[in-house]
Amino acid sequence: MSVKVFSSAIIGLEPKSIEVEVDFTPGLHSFSIVGLADKAVEESKERVSSAIKNSGAKSPQHHNRRITVNLAPADLKKQGPGYDLPIAIGFLLASDQMRKIKTEDKIFIGELSLDGSLRRVNGVLPAAILAKRENKALILPEENRKEAELVEGLRIFGAGNIKELLNFLESDNGDYAIGKGADFSSIGSEISSQVDFAFIQGAEMAKRALEIAAAGGHNIFMSGPPGAGKTLLSKAFPLILPKMTKDEILEVTKIYSVSGLLPEGKPAIKRRPFRSPHHSSSSVALIGGGARIRPGEITLAHRGVLFLDEFPEFHRDVIEALRQPMEDGIVHISRAEEAMAFPARFTLVAASNPCPCGYLDDPQKECACTPSQIARYQRKISGPILDRIDIKIEVPRISFDKLSSEKISEESGKVQERTEKAREIQKERGFINSEAGILQIKEHCKIDIHSQDLLRAAMNKLNLSPRSYHKVLKVSRTIADLDGKENIERQHLAEAINYQEKRE
Repeated sequence: MSVKVFSSAIIGLEPKSIEVEVDFTPGLHSFSIVGLADKAVEESKERVSSAIKNSGAKSPQHHNRRITVNLAPADLKKQGPGYDLPIAIGFLLASDQMRKIKTEDKIFIGELSLDGSLRRVNGVLPAAILAKRENKALILPEENRKEAELVEGLRIFGAGNIKELLNFLESDNGDYAIGKGADFSSIGSEISSQVDFAFIQGAEMAKRALEIAAAGGHNIFMSGPPGAGKTLLSKAFPLILPKMTKDEILEVTKIYSVSGLLPEGKPAIKRRPFRSPHHSSSSVALIGGGARIRPGEITLAHRGVLFLDEFPEFHRDVIEALRQPMEDGIVHISRAEEAMAFPARFTLVAASNPCPCGYLDDPQKECACTPSQIARYQRKISGPILDRIDIKIEVPRISFDKLSSEKISEESGKVQERTEKAREIQKERGFINSEAGILQIKEHCKIDIHSQDLLRAAMNKLNLSPRSYHKVLKVSRTIADLDGKENIERQHLAEAINYQEKRE
C-alpha cells in the first residue's frame, strides 16, 4: 500500500511543500529514495532503519519487500536530514505499525538519531510560515519548537523521540502548542556590543555622521590614519540603530534559520546583525553562491550592518560585486541549473586608511608613500562604488587633551532615541530615506530656490553624478527628520553636501 506524508523544502529562503510518498511492493528487500535527493537524504535510509528498530518497531530491513520513498515534486532538489521524520512516519503507516492518522493537515520535519530521538534541523521558521499559510500543524523536534512559535497562531508539537510522537499522534487529542509570535521583551539583553558612544572621546563629526547613517539607513565611508578610532566607532554603531520591528525580526531570523546560524537557546535574532568579514573573503563568501547556493555576508547583514574594515584590501572583484546589491537591496545568483534571489538591504560601513602607510595629510607623522603608491591604493575603490556611498567622512587623529579628558560624551541610548524618532517619521511616509525612489525623492525632498542654487554650485564644484545628486537630497531629508522639520532647509542641505566632499 502507499501512504502520503507532507514535509517542506527550502529553496533559497522560500519554503515549498513536499509530498513524501512511501510504497510497499512484493519482491526482494530493497529500500530506495527517489526524487532528486542529495547525499544527506540518501543516508536517511540508515538513520530511519536504526531509529525505528531502537524505538521497538519493526525496521525496513526486516521487511521482505521493496520499499520506495518518493519525494515529490521530483524536479525539486531535496537537501538535508529534515526528511528523516516524515519518511519514518510514512513507513510506520505503510507497514501498519501505527494507527492510521490524518496526515494531510500536518507537516513533518526532523532529523533522527540512531536511538530514535529527534535532532534539531535548520530552516524551521520558513517551514512554520508554510504550515501557517496552508493551515496545517507543524510536527518537529522539541529543540526547534520555540523557533516555530514565532509564527503567531500556528499549531505546533515538539517531540523528543519517535515513541513520544507516536503516542501523541495516536491519542489524537489535538493538544498542540500555539505560536505566540515575535516579541521584544528581551531585546535589551540581546545587545552584545559593549562599546558605547559615551566612552569614545572626540570624533564628534564621525559620531554625527554615524547618527545620520543610522537614522536613514545610509551607507558610510570613513577614512583616517591608523588608530584614529574608525573600527571602534563602527563597532559602536549597532547601539544607535533603531530597534527591529516584528517583521524585521522574522525576516532576519528566517535567514539565520536557513543558514544554520541561530545561536543555541535563542530562537530569534532580536538585534540588528553586525557582520565583519575579513578582507581575504571571496566574492562567494560575501555575495553568496557556491555549489549549493547559500546566502553570503551581505544577506546575513540584511536589516543590519556590513562592516568592511581595510576596505581597499578586499579583492577588486569582491568590492565591485557589491554594486548591484547596494543599489537594489537584493542579490540575484544564477547558476547553470538554478537561480535564486536573496535579500540584502544592509547598511555598509566601510573604513580605510588614506594611503598604504596610513599617514597621508597627517599633521603629526609624515607619509612615506610615493604618489604612484597612493594613486594605486586609492584606485582600488572605484568611482562607481564611491558613488553608491551616501556619506563620506575623514576621521582625524584624536588629540591627547581629548583622549585624557574625564568628560563623558553622549550615551548611545540617547542617540538611538533620536534615530528611532526619525525612523518613525519615515515609517509614516512608507519608506526609509536611503531606499527612496525617484518619485519619492521628488515628492518628499523638495528644496527652495536658495537651496537649489547651493546644490547647483556644489554639483559643479564637486562634479557630482546624478546618483550623488539624489543621495545628497536623501541625506538632507534624513537630517531634516532628525531635526523634526517638515521641509529640508538650507543648513540641512549644506551638511549633506559636506559629506560628499571627502574622497571625491
